[in-house]
Amino acid sequence: MSRLNINSPEWNLPLTLLTKNKPSATIKSLNEVGLNTLYDLLWIVPLRVELLPEACAFSMATPDHYFQGEGEILSIRVSKNYHHKGKKQTSLQNINILVKDLNSSKMLELKWFNTYPSVVKKLESLKSIRFMGKISLYNNSLQVINPEVLELKEKFNTEELQVVYPTINKIKPSLLKKLMDKIPMRMWNEIPDYLSNEELLARGFLCLSESFKILHGKIKSKNQYDLAQKRIIYEEFFQEQLKVYLRKQKVIVKKCTPWALSDHHKKILIASFPYDLTSDQLRAFDDIMKDLASGHPMMRLIQGDVGCGKTTVAILASVIAFLNSKQSALMSPTEALALQHFNTLNQYLENSPLDIQVSLLLGSTSQKEKKEILHKLYSGDIHIVVGTHSLFQDSVLFKDLGLAIIDEQHKFGVEQRNKLVGKGPLVHTLIMTATPIPRSLCLTQYGDLDISVIKSLPSGRKGHKTRIVLPHNYEKFLSFIKTRISLGEQAYVVTPAIEDNPEMDMVALEEVFKKFKQLFSNIEINILHGKLSSEEKKVAINDFEKGKTQILISTSVVEVGIDVPNATIMAIMSPERFGLSSLHQLRGRVGRGHLPGFCFLVCEKKISNESIYRLKIIENNTDGFLIAEEDLRIRGQGDLFGTSQSGLVTNKRLANIITNSDILNTAKNDSQVFIDELRPNITQMLANISRDKMIYSTI
Repeated sequence: MSRLNINSPEWNLPLTLLTKNKPSATIKSLNEVGLNTLYDLLWIVPLRVELLPEACAFSMATPDHYFQGEGEILSIRVSKNYHHKGKKQTSLQNINILVKDLNSSKMLELKWFNTYPSVVKKLESLKSIRFMGKISLYNNSLQVINPEVLELKEKFNTEELQVVYPTINKIKPSLLKKLMDKIPMRMWNEIPDYLSNEELLARGFLCLSESFKILHGKIKSKNQYDLAQKRIIYEEFFQEQLKVYLRKQKVIVKKCTPWALSDHHKKILIASFPYDLTSDQLRAFDDIMKDLASGHPMMRLIQGDVGCGKTTVAILASVIAFLNSKQSALMSPTEALALQHFNTLNQYLENSPLDIQVSLLLGSTSQKEKKEILHKLYSGDIHIVVGTHSLFQDSVLFKDLGLAIIDEQHKFGVEQRNKLVGKGPLVHTLIMTATPIPRSLCLTQYGDLDISVIKSLPSGRKGHKTRIVLPHNYEKFLSFIKTRISLGEQAYVVTPAIEDNPEMDMVALEEVFKKFKQLFSNIEINILHGKLSSEEKKVAINDFEKGKTQILISTSVVEVGIDVPNATIMAIMSPERFGLSSLHQLRGRVGRGHLPGFCFLVCEKKISNESIYRLKIIENNTDGFLIAEEDLRIRGQGDLFGTSQSGLVTNKRLANIITNSDILNTAKNDSQVFIDELRPNITQMLANISRDKMIYSTI
């Protein structure tokens, strides 16, 4: 692999250079989502690039394809749009025109929305037109939305390529196209590459310059489009592997005092638990001890299914912190989960000879109690604090924070995590997740973390069985619930929404609550969802834990933080609305004790074959890692953990870690060779690295 020599100052110039005056609204919108340089524009990959069609008969028009037609205007209908105003408060108009094919009796409807009066005047001045646009189907009729229109005597340049960009932060594709066209062709020809001609040939790649030009429609090369995509996918993976390595190096170069734990103390700590630790728990604990003794800040992820015993390992880590005169903070996404961790900690410490002080800090904690906790944290009288988002507030100060434990980290923002970790000089970080992470994701998004996996469940767990419920066996499902509750057991019923939404075909919590109150009139039923106050949530959870409530109807807030061994039934309504990993986590709430658990995926209405296929994966598999891999394959990596944010540009543009796994492996191997070459320059690279930049440094 040749050395990296891709310092290209021009491509690092700001977008503002494409406008003569002050930054345009388009550039400001791009800046808002982190697109600041000309190089960033390269990665806005068009939705499609295609040749413009020649004019043909209306009978040749097909949905979702571009079409050029010639026709006579039969009628024009104009209506005012009262909801939108144009520049200088100009009233905008919607236009419908009916066009008859010049060569047949067929007709097409052309529509424009939010147009200026000048567009109407232009169309009214024409009798026959030439138009081009994408054909769509509405109420079984073909139509064209916002087509381009010329006088019949004029011609479209069909030698040009039609390039359609995505909408980014409300920026229209046409505006992005105009911005792209302002980049001089000379710069497209000079996109630097770090692979030699021999290396490109060996991998079957095009060079970067040619690949980007093909992708953006700067040159016609339909036969090589797949090759251009392959090269850019490799580039994404290669850059990502370098960034993963450099992020990890940033942690490794930091030095901290090694934490000690003798074998004697280790045995005492493990023996303090009222149960035997599994082999996976012991292995994870050994990994953590090595990290803490290394002299570098720990960055470790513990992953494992619900109930596998991650909290036990986290407790052991916090005790090591105490023995080394350091404080620990355990942050959870919900008050219910924080309370569960707090109770688990106290149960352990009851059997421990160590005088460890633990406190719980929640949003609902009274001001008087909160003030006292904050004082004791600052003085060092509290050794372990458990809490929610309240922990990273500016008012929370530690005497000497040494360990930050973050549960279900994907439910927090990166800034929130960093605020907590930043409350100490060199804080060890332990992240826990019950969402099993596929190996392919471990190579990319989580590649800078050391990972410990806990697969085996504690002994005595009965586990769960899963069944799909369709309309024909719905009554049988209800009968089963009645039988189990008559035996003294309890049930969760989970819905995807709180209120009914006409636009979404799903079962809502309020509707289910009314229905179950009628079906189970002699049974105590309660509800739990995110809009309840902290006190209402606490009452609902406590009543269920104590057995006062037999059926708890809830949204997915029960996915984490509630541990009721007597609850044996998990009924999930409209399960097709949940991701596979969420379904797997939800069913992990049952079968947690000596009683077997039952999970029902309840489809009250007919669902698609695709949805049935997805649900069959859950019904037939209990391996969370296999399920996560399937979830990733079906839904893509963008929203696996529910972290995608509207309007933001996703990390991946073309690369898919499942379908392009062969390219990922090639990029990983190449990056390792490359990294070995540039190790002497790591310090300089660490200083220059920034998110999604091609130019790391000149070696």
